[in-house]
Amino acid sequence: MTTHDFTLIIDGDVDSDANINALFEAGCDDATFGACTPHLEAFGDFSRDAATLSQAILSAIDDVESVPGLTVRRVEPEDLVTSAEIAERLGRSRESVRLLANGERGPGGFPQPVSHIRARTRLWRWSDIAEWAQLPDADRERAHIIASTNAALDLRANAAGVPAADRKAITAVSLRRRPLAS
Repeated sequence: MTTHDFTLIIDGDVDSDANINALFEAGCDDATFGACTPHLEAFGDFSRDAATLSQAILSAIDDVESVPGLTVRRVEPEDLVTSAEIAERLGRSRESVRLLANGERGPGGFPQPVSHIRARTRLWRWSDIAEWAQLPDADRERAHIIASTNAALDLRANAAGVPAADRKAITAVSLRRRPLAS
């Protein structure tokens, strides 16, 4: 078994004594719960023993969501990152990342932003950056697991607002097999 550290962002009250006790009884004795200001976002910081990161995250989600009124919204560290976050994670300066992103330095091929492409502050997927930077296999795998889990959580949260006639087709897109990039 390996200990895996991650944070779950949770909708619901994790500060009540009743929910803290219920979380402990559900198997979350390996987590610390709290809320961040200014929006009082609830979270659980986990150090969970499991064979794989996926098993650790999925079992933590199941345990948290077994408590009535609690729903996991996402896993952190988040996959969507700004250039400042990229710089911090890669141990580079912001200017270095700006030059890499603009193709003015480095080997080229820096991943395209996935959001806010016309805005001053653009967003990239950390999983794309991890591949481009050729981080160690374990770091790249971690990035992809967190990105995939967050995509599944987003699909789950948003599918309820999609008309039933379209929901099956949209969900099927996520299950289509495409060749993996090498």
